[in-house]
Amino acid sequence: MSYIIRDAPVGQFIRLITGHRVLQYPEEKPDFELPETWAQILKSDSSGSTSEDRLDPLSSGSSASTSIIHGPNDEESQTEKGDAIDSAPYDAILTRTRSRTETLPSTEARYEIDHLHKLEKTRSIPIVPRKTKDGAILVDWYYTDDPDNPQNWSNLRRAMVAFIICLYTFVVYTSSAIYTTSSEGVMQEFGVNATEASLGLALFVLGYGLGPLLFSPLSELPSVGRNPVYIITMFLFVIVSIPTALVTNYPGLMVLRFLQGFFGSPCLANGAASLGDMYSEMSLPYALIAWVSAAYCGPALGPLLSGFSVPIMGWRWSLLEIIWAASPVFLAMFAFLPETSTPNLLLRRAQRLRKLTGDERFMSQSEMDQRNLDKRAVIVDALIKPLEITLKDPAILFVQAYTAIIYGIYYSFFEVFPLVYPVYYGMDYGQVGLVFLCILVACLIGVAAYASYVYFYMNPRIARQGFPIHENRLIPALGVAFGPTIGLFIFAWTARPDVPWIAPTIGITVYGASVFVVMQCIFVYVPLSYPRYAASLFAGNDFFRSALAFASILFARPLFGNLGVARGTTLLGGLSTIGIVGIWVLYFFGGRLRSLSKFAVSAD
Repeated sequence: MSYIIRDAPVGQFIRLITGHRVLQYPEEKPDFELPETWAQILKSDSSGSTSEDRLDPLSSGSSASTSIIHGPNDEESQTEKGDAIDSAPYDAILTRTRSRTETLPSTEARYEIDHLHKLEKTRSIPIVPRKTKDGAILVDWYYTDDPDNPQNWSNLRRAMVAFIICLYTFVVYTSSAIYTTSSEGVMQEFGVNATEASLGLALFVLGYGLGPLLFSPLSELPSVGRNPVYIITMFLFVIVSIPTALVTNYPGLMVLRFLQGFFGSPCLANGAASLGDMYSEMSLPYALIAWVSAAYCGPALGPLLSGFSVPIMGWRWSLLEIIWAASPVFLAMFAFLPETSTPNLLLRRAQRLRKLTGDERFMSQSEMDQRNLDKRAVIVDALIKPLEITLKDPAILFVQAYTAIIYGIYYSFFEVFPLVYPVYYGMDYGQVGLVFLCILVACLIGVAAYASYVYFYMNPRIARQGFPIHENRLIPALGVAFGPTIGLFIFAWTARPDVPWIAPTIGITVYGASVFVVMQCIFVYVPLSYPRYAASLFAGNDFFRSALAFASILFARPLFGNLGVARGTTLLGGLSTIGIVGIWVLYFFGGRLRSLSKFAVSAD
């Protein structure tokens, strides 16, 4: 069990201060020996034989290559879909499976590799390291069941890591809207109006929209990995939360709220990527459903967590609750959250092998890829590419616009609920927080509907017939796309004193459940259609969504104040119809649009 501590930040810290004498990796132990297949490569090189692999990591066509090579005296050798490997030095069954890092996420190539790995990891088969033309030995996993490979971790360990990431995401998202019940106290304390007080929520949302533009490409650098970004920013999130709860001036409060959102954003930027490191393409949808649910329900449950305490304890109490929630999560991350990035793990293994053997030919694929890579160019490209694709690709323009509108409407609830439930139904802050539980109910309905679709239809369909055309992933959204508009209209025209409070609440539930399903469909369609730019597009989408949510928090109160709740919500419902038109257009013409786009995978 020591590997659980070793792979977590606390273990890395212990290793650092002890000079790597404690919590050692296998390569650092005195009795370590290279696997026989690896040792044979070194021996064969010293005797003058060569072997090279010309596999193109991102080539189309075969997605997996497995070589089963018998001893030199056997007459039979099999090579399925792959490159030939010199078998002369070996007298064992060898396997060379194309790595997940050599394919793009959300592609059929990745699915085929995951399926092959699922079969192979039940046996401990040696993996043959590849060699490049210049003689470098590319470091890989030692065996198909290598315990350092996140794909080979036990279900319990992966569930623990996923739970920590979901809890981390939930706390950060809850920290945004937990502030809403403190707005009145901020107005009284600093003498500001309602719009200025709502900046505390708006700037937090803007902060966690900007953060992914930096943290997402940073965590993709193999020399950095995901954990340093998680741990450093979460530590800063906790530290910044302390003066946020104690600040005595309005400008300072607003700046600190922005920094809270900014430092909390890596959960949004990298959470899905961390889950993708551990789970296969067929299992990943279920993990993502849990992660998205944590993000979806977090803001809605914030007002509930502070709704009963703030009226009694004062407006700072909600900000203190952030510290109490975030600190244990940081400690759990520090103690138990391992690095999941395969390029980072193999890079560190290559460094250990070079130190062990003194052979500089041991290199990771990421080191080869980054020989001529400008890290500044990577970050600049991550900032520019989402905007470029959005402006040049109509499908992505629709996705960015629609998801931004939906997200903006979602955050406008935090401004309209106080205008409806206390005024029309005499509820206090705590009771209004209970009304927000309808978002939790909506999320559960959405989870049940979408998980059933994946489990009973899509995954069995992929197993039988392979990946369908990408637009088929939008089928559940075709009917459900009407839900957000219907839900908003129900809320708009039933939110009045002569109609029971449950009626507008049902409207919000319909909105929330349908939005969950539509967003899941869209967020599956985008990486399938734009696999090479998926990370950049999601970072850009985070920014566009959060930017409009930032604006909606500020314009919602004047909007409802001037038009009234009914007409104001009706206007938002009318805006949501863009989703109905867009989803149907994308379903029927998406293939044509992809064939015209230089960024997408062609329908051909």
